[in-house]
Amino acid sequence: MNQPAAGFELDTDNASNTATLRLYGGWVDAASVPEFRDVRAQLTALTVDNLRFDCDELGDWTTLLMSFLLSCASYCEERGVDVDTEGLPENARRLLSIATSVPAHQRQQPAPRPWWHVRSPSEALRELLDDLRVSLAFFGDICIALGALIAGKANTRFADFRTFCYQSGPDAFAIISLTSVLVGMILGYLGAVQLQQFGAGIYVADLVTIGLLREMGPLMTAIVMAGRTGAAYAAQLGTMQASEEIDAVRTLGVSPIEFLVIPRILALVVTMPLLTIYANLLGIVGGGIVAGGMGISLLQYSSQAGAAVSIAHIGIGLLKSLVFAVLIAIAGCRSGMQSGRNSAGVGRAATEAVVTALVYLIVADASINILFQHLGI
Repeated sequence: MNQPAAGFELDTDNASNTATLRLYGGWVDAASVPEFRDVRAQLTALTVDNLRFDCDELGDWTTLLMSFLLSCASYCEERGVDVDTEGLPENARRLLSIATSVPAHQRQQPAPRPWWHVRSPSEALRELLDDLRVSLAFFGDICIALGALIAGKANTRFADFRTFCYQSGPDAFAIISLTSVLVGMILGYLGAVQLQQFGAGIYVADLVTIGLLREMGPLMTAIVMAGRTGAAYAAQLGTMQASEEIDAVRTLGVSPIEFLVIPRILALVVTMPLLTIYANLLGIVGGGIVAGGMGISLLQYSSQAGAAVSIAHIGIGLLKSLVFAVLIAIAGCRSGMQSGRNSAGVGRAATEAVVTALVYLIVADASINILFQHLGI
């Protein structure tokens, strides 16, 4: 049966300081239902103490009416206007009573700390322990997902792994090439200044080769990848968190760690050693450019560099690259998975991923160096 379009009329009784909101028509079509801002504009222009409803001409209604009534009740509560719901249909009156029986939750914002406030050692320690607990829990989830992958039961797609390998590998050639050549030249210049004083300029090749293979090659590659790939992982997963895509994955019964995190970690683990080898070669070339400026021939430089190369130096560098790859991927994925659900949260996640990865890299690099120093390798 056709019903008149939904609408309202607002009448006032100055004697009793009461406003009557007459509702009529069918409140079932979202396209024709009036919006509350139209009523609010009229109520704002009035000075009344009471608001009552007249629904004698109201037709069929749905939750569109309830949303309208709830907005009216909230507005009147803010303005200190009493609401009389006796004129509403019984079902609508009950629903409105339930909706307004509990006040809306107001999230309390922590009081801003004064600029002179300094965190106590116990507070800093508690935050550190909480962060460590969350990190260990995330690492444990990754280990479980890797176990499921080895058992052939993980929801990990090879297509995703291949895509991330390309993103973290060939796409990074340009920036890795530039930084590697420049780092090799810097090492060459630093060594040349000192070695020429003793007439040992030829050993620039040893300095550049060993320094790149053991230390600067893996570390500089890791730093570049932390700022490039680690932040990208955090931004990708943070955006998915903000758009509730990760929640959708969980709803489908799929582990986000298996589906989203594991392919990214494996891709970086595969590509980092290859990028490190590539960076080492270009760094040695950069050192050769400096050596050529010192009067050392290409044959002398290549012969001395070849003599400095050893399996131990190469192995230590590749081991560092594997450890760095895992740390960068974990830092980026963890920040993205725990990102806030807005654009600001995604930005903070990307920043946190880079900072956390850099801290991890420095601690891991120092620990590995100390370990092999004690082992005499």
